[in-house]
Amino acid sequence: MSRYHSGTNQAGRVIAVVADVMAIILGLWILMYLLDANRGNSLVEFVHDTASWLAGWSHDLFTFDEAWARVVAGYGLAAVVYLFIGHAIAGRLHR
Repeated sequence: MSRYHSGTNQAGRVIAVVADVMAIILGLWILMYLLDANRGNSLVEFVHDTASWLAGWSHDLFTFDEAWARVVAGYGLAAVVYLFIGHAIAGRLHR
């Protein structure tokens, strides 16, 4: 039985790490946006494209007047949801 328990621990770790990486990418885009990063840079473009894909469901969900508030709320919500769900699933597998 310990063999199966070890497998679920590894699966839980993988899910938690994937959720963390997704949240880091979203957080990195928020930071780059707020610091007005050069959109012509390929790293900034990659982070923006990836974050836009990850937050496609929450992007422009809020209608604040300020663009920075929409970015922080939309992408931040996606990051929090991915962290919450990913770590909840990982915790469930750990039991």
